[in-house]
Formats: sequence, C-alpha cells, structure tokens
Amino acid sequence: MTGKSSVGRILTAILMFQVGIGGLLVFGDIQSGGWRLPRLWTTTPRLSEPVRPGDQRRVFDPARDRPAVQPARDPGDLPDRLVLSPQSGTTWRLEGAIAEGDGARIVAQLDKARPAPERLILQSPGGSVRDALELGRYLRTAGIATGMLAGEFCYSACPYLLAGGETRDIDPAASVGVHQHYFGENALLPAFVAVENIQRGQSEVMTYLDAMGIDPLVMQHALATPPDEIYLLLPEELERYGFVGAVDG
Repeated sequence: MTGKSSVGRILTAILMFQVGIGGLLVFGDIQSGGWRLPRLWTTTPRLSEPVRPGDQRRVFDPARDRPAVQPARDPGDLPDRLVLSPQSGTTWRLEGAIAEGDGARIVAQLDKARPAPERLILQSPGGSVRDALELGRYLRTAGIATGMLAGEFCYSACPYLLAGGETRDIDPAASVGVHQHYFGENALLPAFVAVENIQRGQSEVMTYLDAMGIDPLVMQHALATPPDEIYLLLPEELERYGFVGAVDG
C-alpha cells in the first residue's frame, strides 16, 4: 500500500509540474502578443556583445542590455512614452518608448515648441508602429530632420520614425535595429484574421518606407527576426537602404 501511495504522489507531482509549465507557456504566449512558443534558452548573443557582418541578431532587451558602444551620455531608464525636450537652438531630443497615442500627442507638442524644431535627436526601444508612422509622416511634411548620437539606440518601431526625417544624420557608433511586429492585434483572434492584419500592417510599413526614400528591402531583416530578438543594421546597410545619404522621398 505504501508503495502505491508513493507512486501516486510522484505521478500527482509530475502532473502538477506539467500543468504549471503549460500555464507558463500559455501566459508567455499571451504576454508576447501571439501564440509563438517562448524559448527557455537561446544561443543568440546579448545586445551588449559586439556586432560583426553576418552576426547581427541579438537578444532584444534594451532595458537591461545596452549596445556595445560608448554612449555619449548615460540615459538611465528611458521614459515609458516619448518625451520631447529642448537640446540646443532648434535641435530637440525625442526619447522613450513609443506608446499608443504618442503620434498625435507629440505632433501637438512639436507644433507649439519654441524655437520651432528643425532637428530631432532620437533614442527609443520602439513601441507602437502606427504612432511611429504617424509621427514620421508629420516630420517629413514639416521638414524636420532626424539624427542619432554615438552610443544611443533606435530599435523596433523607432527606425520608422527615424526614416521620417527630412535629412537623417546617424553617428556610425549609434545602434539601429529592426524585427517583427504584432501591430497591436489581439492574440486570441482566429489565425486567418491575425495573418490578414499582420500582412496589412507590413504592407503599410513597406509603402511608408518607400515614400520616405528607404529601400523596403530592409524589411527582409525585420521579417526574419522574431520579436524577442533584434537585427542590428551595420553602417553600410544604413547607407545601402537609404537611412543615411541623400533623401529621395
């Protein structure tokens, strides 16, 4: 009897462990915005490790890991939404995560800012793609340039904001990275609806990039890089895809 009880307790413990792991997997999927199974381990290097041609994918956690370059200044913890602040003359800073509603909010601030901004220095881990596109379109219409300083970063949706600059000045030691996006869709949507929404969102991004003078082929790196990783663009790629140099859009 004792042997059977022990076996029963072991089986119960194993079952509870499996249920717990299953719950964590489902929770992880919902938190990440999709039904992609989260990985319990990865061989992808950390964001702070040096980048070399052909070795450009890094674990995406800018809040914990800074890029492997010497920053112009230590930003500390970036705001959880975009913050506009004066820097020098007509140059302003725009930094922080891109939260929903930031597009319209920052546009209103730019309209009221004095002296009127002619150049924005960007630093952001990304966020809302739609707000980045909205704000990028405004920058182009208003003729505002964008730039990045050595050691600072622009990831995820931020490069789309960067692309909106009338001109773009990116220090070679700045870090620009792209990856896949969820476009804010509910993970519980039927698969065919979710795929349709993602395709529509990607199409909008590619049309936007083309209008801004950026080669949409840059999206090949974004589409091939999962949301928990980031593909870091080398200076020569930034030039090849049109982020630096003459603006055609």
